[in-house]
Amino acid sequence: MGIGPLRELAGEWELAVDLPGATDVRGHVLSEMMREVLVQRTTVPVPAAPDSCCLVVMGDDGRYTQHYVDSRGIARLYAMTFDGRIWTLERTKPDFSPLDSCQRFVGSISDDGATIDGEWQSSADGHQ
Repeated sequence: MGIGPLRELAGEWELAVDLPGATDVRGHVLSEMMREVLVQRTTVPVPAAPDSCCLVVMGDDGRYTQHYVDSRGIARLYAMTFDGRIWTLERTKPDFSPLDSCQRFVGSISDDGATIDGEWQSSADGHQ
């Protein structure tokens, strides 16, 4: 796997999300490689979606971890996979904050590399 595929996520992305009470919200994501770390900064101009910063690193075991912090003071760790096309993030155990629900993101990069189409999922009972 290696760090190489992460370079596909580097660049500037427009973020489009639908939130309760706010549809078709547009935000901005800046992702840049800093040596062997992918740094992602997200800004969204509505209170329901916090601004965030993520660091993606590869552990000694060859697995990616996304370190997430946001403007609410939330800090989380997500297990991550990315093969250059399909991107997943999963949080299934407590870390810096309690686990009140499991979370999963699955996204795929378009053939032309211009779009990531993804969806966040969560379980209300904290189980996968």
